[in-house]
Amino acid sequence: MENTTVRTRFAPSPTGFMHVGNLRTALYEYLIAKSMGGSFVLRIEDTDQERKVEGAVQVIYNTLQQVGLIHDEGPDIGGEYGPYVQSERKGLYLPYAEQLVKEGKAYYCFCSKERLDSLHSEDGLGGYDRHCRDLPEEEVKALLEKGTPYVIRQKMPIEGSTTFHDAVYGDITIENTELEDQILIKSDGYPTYNFANVIDDHLMRITHVVRGCEYLTSTPKYNLLYQAFGWEIPTYVHLPLIMGKDAEGNVSKLSKRHGSTGFADLVKEGYLPETIVNYIALLGWCPKENRELFTLKELTEHFSIDGISKSPAVFDYDKLNWFNGEYIRAMSPEAFIEKAMPYFREVFPEGEKDWNVLVSILQPRITKFTEIPALLSFFKELPEYPAEFFINKKSKTNLENSGAMLEAAIEVLEKLPQWELDSIHDSLIGLAQKLEVKNGTLLWPVRIAAAGVQVTPGGAMEILTLLGREESLRRLRIGLAKLS
Repeated sequence: MENTTVRTRFAPSPTGFMHVGNLRTALYEYLIAKSMGGSFVLRIEDTDQERKVEGAVQVIYNTLQQVGLIHDEGPDIGGEYGPYVQSERKGLYLPYAEQLVKEGKAYYCFCSKERLDSLHSEDGLGGYDRHCRDLPEEEVKALLEKGTPYVIRQKMPIEGSTTFHDAVYGDITIENTELEDQILIKSDGYPTYNFANVIDDHLMRITHVVRGCEYLTSTPKYNLLYQAFGWEIPTYVHLPLIMGKDAEGNVSKLSKRHGSTGFADLVKEGYLPETIVNYIALLGWCPKENRELFTLKELTEHFSIDGISKSPAVFDYDKLNWFNGEYIRAMSPEAFIEKAMPYFREVFPEGEKDWNVLVSILQPRITKFTEIPALLSFFKELPEYPAEFFINKKSKTNLENSGAMLEAAIEVLEKLPQWELDSIHDSLIGLAQKLEVKNGTLLWPVRIAAAGVQVTPGGAMEILTLLGREESLRRLRIGLAKLS
């Protein structure tokens, strides 16, 4: 196939939620198209009107935009093969089904819901018994004239088997006895998902069909349709399952009980869109070189279908945290401040702070921006804490010398002409030398009094800088009162 003709499509149903599995499918479709110089098409499959959710199409657009999967054709931008919304193509499908009826490859089925339900309860298998497959022509004509509701079913081969090739799983054979005479047009005139899919893929010149491996067994149904019309069969790329692991280490198909599985929820939890894309790219695809961090552009350059794995991939939230931390550490200070600002504002609702001080203490240690408010909560108000916090073996502090240290620190800090990190730093280090104590012996009690918690991001100087002169001195005096 010529490189320029590669065309893939992402065809989500507007159900209001973008699962990481759907997003990975979209990503691989994008990467296959872009790595081969082709086009990535967006099509909205809304033939299942009952499942349609208000505003869901916007969710699809927003998600693709946030992760940078920009489509070349779609409902919003048009293209040569539109419309790109299935319900707007409704009139297209019936003539194709009727063509198959004329050619003896499909038939009208008039079975009522009650009859079909009774079939299901009788043998428990729920297969259709092909009751209308060979109805006499006069009977069909009479039923149609009477306006009897019908569906159109495809005549499937009754014996033999159907084999197809998948780019990931190789050749797969399904016995034709397993295939039911599938419905092409439902009684409401809408096409079934499978039928619309094949017609649209053919008319939109889709060359590579990418989807989850749970659809492997239904691929022969698609192929028998392509063959019935005499159309070229696309390249199939079935992706391995995404699994989740529970606390006991049991692995099963990824679901809500493993954690967030939707893109929007993961973003809300503090994962960066680019982290999510990088991580899910590696769920089922192995790069040729030994590395894990890729921008979308780099993924496009390195991606190839032969790197896709057959074996299921486990969605590991710890690994996602690691990725997120790596992305955060690689940010410029400006980008970090911009992303962190909504969380900074939860702690410091107004006024300007030395935001770079916050960058210096937070960027090396957080894995998500959402951790910031809890880490900085002691800035909002001084927690209630016991005097024992001042005792620290390593810093050689106890209840006696901590009081002396705080007294000396208050005296020096009160006289500071400028309240900024460098001057606070120099005055406290100078004071420790003057008192002939280790820096830690002075700084431990100062930090405990300023923060009221034992573990803080950043040391005494950074905390004092951010608290400001008045609040710092107030807190140090409270600490001194605890000790006296």
